[in-house]
Order: sequence, then structure tokens, then C-alpha cells
Amino acid sequence: MSFFQLFALAVGAILAENLVLVRVLGVCSFLEASNDIKTGAGMGIAVTFVMGLSSMATYLVNFFLLAPFQLQYLETVAYILVIVGMVHLAELFFRRYTPTLYSSLGICFPLVTANCAILGTALLGTQNGYGFVASVVYGVCSGLGYTLAVILFAGIRRRLEFAEYPKSFEGAPIALVTAGLLALCFMGFAGLRFW
Repeated sequence: MSFFQLFALAVGAILAENLVLVRVLGVCSFLEASNDIKTGAGMGIAVTFVMGLSSMATYLVNFFLLAPFQLQYLETVAYILVIVGMVHLAELFFRRYTPTLYSSLGICFPLVTANCAILGTALLGTQNGYGFVASVVYGVCSGLGYTLAVILFAGIRRRLEFAEYPKSFEGAPIALVTAGLLALCFMGFAGLRFW
């Protein structure tokens, strides 16, 4: 892929094909981590880190193990095992080198393990036939798109604390309505084309 194609892939992964707001993957961790901007940013960093590593590792597993031996039917199981390993490595890395960020993330690492957006990114990279570099770019930029969505939503939820809305919308209903409106905004990028 050329640099221009990689750039288009990156912008598409962040905006036009945002995993949370357009493809609706990883919504549970998105809603859980968006209560606070700092927690959302930490969760986004962890997801981006794991998505980048797991995209790299799943491409290698597919290219060197699954495809040569005609084992593509084991793709999902193999990818889940790789992702669990990558989350564990990321947890060890954050615990050792950034203990303050690790302690602030708290419950985020178990949420990262169960985040279907990471598995979706790996599967989409394989299904779209991305090469190694394109797969890594897609994984990292999908994580950046997740981070952008979480931080924007956390900021909006912070503002909603002071907004007036009907009592029946308190809690989850207003969060879901707001997430839906934010998703509509991101779906506006679907027509984005590079020539």
C-alpha cells in the first residue's frame, strides 16, 4: 500500500468506520469508561496499545500458521487467545512502567480483555486482506478512533450533569440517546472520500 492509501485507511478507521459509533463494537467498555475524561483517556490508551499489538500478532498468526495449514476456521479462537495474551502483556507493561496510569485504569484491563472491538479489528483486518503494515495501521487507528469517541462522550456526559432533561431520562437513557446522537455525527463521515 502507498502512503496515501495508508493515510486514507487511517482516517477511515478513526472517523468514517469508527468501531464504537459506526460499527457498534465495544459499546459496554465505551459506556463504562466514559464517566470521566481521565478514565476514558486511560482506557483509550490501553485499547489503542492492545489493538496495535494484537493486530500485529493476529496478522502473523494468520499468515504463518492459519493460512498455510488451511486452519482459517480456527481464526476466532486463535485471535481470542492472542488478544488475551496481548492484554496480559499490556497490563504487565503498564504496571511496571506507568504505575500511576495503571492504578487509575482500575477495572479497565478486564474490560479491554472482553472488548469485542479488539477482536473485530483483528477479524476485519484479515477479512479485508490487509498486509502487515496496513493491518497495524488499521489496528492503531481503530484504537485512536475508540479513544476519540470515549473522550468526546465523556466530555458530553460531563456537560449533561448540568443539563435539564426529563426525570425519566436520568442515567442510562440519556447516555444512550447521547451516544446515538454522537453516532449520527460520526456516520456523517461515511461519505468522506480521498481522490
